[in-house]
Amino acid sequence: MSTPSKQQLAKARVLVVGDAMLDRYWHGAVERISPEAPVPVVKVSREEERIGAAANVAYNVSTLGAQASFLGVVGDDEPGHRLESLLRETGIRAHLKRDAGLRTTVKLRVIGRQQQLLRMDFENEPDHEVLAMQSEAFGALLPQQDAILFSDYGKGGLAHIPAMIEAARKAKKPVLIDPKGSDYTRYRGASVITPNRAELQDVVGRWHGEDDLKSRAHKLRQELGLDALLVTRSEEGMTLFDAQGELTVKAQAREVFDVTGAGDTVIATLATMVAAGLPVRDAVPIANRAGGIVVGKFGTATVSYEELFQ
Repeated sequence: MSTPSKQQLAKARVLVVGDAMLDRYWHGAVERISPEAPVPVVKVSREEERIGAAANVAYNVSTLGAQASFLGVVGDDEPGHRLESLLRETGIRAHLKRDAGLRTTVKLRVIGRQQQLLRMDFENEPDHEVLAMQSEAFGALLPQQDAILFSDYGKGGLAHIPAMIEAARKAKKPVLIDPKGSDYTRYRGASVITPNRAELQDVVGRWHGEDDLKSRAHKLRQELGLDALLVTRSEEGMTLFDAQGELTVKAQAREVFDVTGAGDTVIATLATMVAAGLPVRDAVPIANRAGGIVVGKFGTATVSYEELFQ
């Protein structure tokens, strides 16, 4: 397997476009049940903030040593400004479009004794004027990139994705997509899409055995004009379906601590390797290894060059 050098990765430029999110964690001890209702009382002792959703994908690109840019829509609110400063602190080039009517998406998780007790989501959808500004910015950023990665979290930030895919392909840029929902026609013409097993079943229906999966996957790939379809399959590893056939990579056996954000790490690693000049088939085993490392960490985590290639 070809291993890209640190120098190759340092030159690789990846633009991540998608739904921005701020992940907040409140950690504390649970020592009693509330007298008001049968729920645990968490005495919060520590608060933590992390870059979430598509912004976390950009963070994964950055920790591998590549040049990450992030384009997304946020609200003109405290979480939106906090997210921007976190992105800048991590060396990601942030191109955030602000929508005064939008509430920046926040996922607040309450953690007691290393276990998630509750998650609260704050969100709404961006308006079309701001999304049009995002598309304009995309056109300006496109020529300087080596790979384009769309991370769809279904929060409305990628309403204009068909036009952006078309522009990227015209500019001869590889387009990688982490999809959402059951309508994949909006991803038509992409280089690679990376659904997990459950997401693919929502689109092509349940398959019965490997041969059935193979025929359904190739049919979808041809219908959408994709170069490749990479299906992440948890304990079964991942399978790439492309014009050459199939390539299955076994899961890396290790203790699974937390699967949050593993898909982010897989597609970020894949896009980074492609941006560094590796063919998709060579990039898949590296992305698989990165996913195997990150599930051994707590919360939305990332992988470094050293962890991946030591």
